[in-house]
Amino acid sequence: MTKLVRIGVLGCGNVGSAFVKLVLAQQSMIEARTGVRLEIGAVAVRNLSRERDVDLAEGVLTRDALAVVADPCIDLVVEVIGGIEPARELITSALRAGKPVVTANKELLANVGTELFAVSDAAGVDLLFEAAVAGGIPIIRVLRESLRGEPIKRVMGIINGTTNFILSKMTEEGADYVAALAEAQALGFAERDPTADVEGFDAAAKAAIMASIAFGSTVVAGDVYHEGISGITASDIAMAKRLGYVVKLLGIAEIDEATGDIAVRVHPAMVPMAHPLASVNGSYNAVFVEGAAVGSLMFYGRGAGGLPTASAVLGDVIDAAVNLSNCTHGAIGSFGRAHIRAIDETSAEYLLSLDVLDRPGVLHAVTGVLARHGVSIRAAEQEGNGPEARLVFITHEARESAVQATVRELRDLEVVRNVGGLLRVIGG
Repeated sequence: MTKLVRIGVLGCGNVGSAFVKLVLAQQSMIEARTGVRLEIGAVAVRNLSRERDVDLAEGVLTRDALAVVADPCIDLVVEVIGGIEPARELITSALRAGKPVVTANKELLANVGTELFAVSDAAGVDLLFEAAVAGGIPIIRVLRESLRGEPIKRVMGIINGTTNFILSKMTEEGADYVAALAEAQALGFAERDPTADVEGFDAAAKAAIMASIAFGSTVVAGDVYHEGISGITASDIAMAKRLGYVVKLLGIAEIDEATGDIAVRVHPAMVPMAHPLASVNGSYNAVFVEGAAVGSLMFYGRGAGGLPTASAVLGDVIDAAVNLSNCTHGAIGSFGRAHIRAIDETSAEYLLSLDVLDRPGVLHAVTGVLARHGVSIRAAEQEGNGPEARLVFITHEARESAVQATVRELRDLEVVRNVGGLLRVIGG
């Protein structure tokens, strides 16, 4: 017997319209494989008069999202409107009414996710969110199900396609940041206001969600340290390349096995060219997972865009619909309190470049500052002479607080004209 599941879709933008098209195109195949027939029952939009390239039956479009959630004929809700409110109210209402919810809303989950997970478990229905983190890459399902018994040590990845496109252009073509950003905007990879992407807010929200699932602890967006790429120069990219590295914006979540402290951060980093993440270019994403027993795994694919994201939404919808028809759901489980390790307490290797006066004693003065703060040098070289003199150091692993104290003192040093890029070295 076929079970009919009618879907209420909240939002019909890039992802929402792509999802509706996928449901209509794959309806018969899904029914044949699962015994569940998906049907679009209602679609809530802000503007009814806007032209859409989606073939919907008359009366399906509505402005009243609350009415869609409350409609007894709607069995399952898909939320793709974004933001915290009214999305939180709509999702909560749907769950309490016994309706599974599938969402792509990273901002919401990164701030009040555990609150919604508790509502979901109390109601005994699914809340699924694969599309909220890495578009079409199935990383949440892997962390939540496949690796559920695996002690995860670190999750690290390229989780923002806009910044990866920009950095790839700067690496491959020698473009400066402004030109690469303009091209990303012209091609639709970057928004008119790119702040959320280029300053790391988008990746920070995704990193918070991944950390929560990987470590079973409540991590919110405000716990994530983030730096963007707007300060990265063509010179930084060229220097990294010459030294055998590629610059990537990484989201990193790791746990200290001894203390249980969790550190979550987003920042540009130099990745060795031999590392799998170094070859991830353009708007693609990749997530690298390190487990105690399984070792290292990498998941790669399109991390954004209407169709890849809609595909992830559809996968969740099928799972939720099948569970609903079987009167069951996949519990997320409880989340402990996270002990967050501040960025000052983390450690890494660093690349530090200094524009200096070209005269005797400069190297001694500079290395003296590093030594006073316990920062040891792994490699050092001088570029140029005279007014173009620059010292470049790669440190051994050092504490962030010590490196930042070193940089502050170097800025006050008479022989240092300018402290240039400070990039963490990851994955060596």
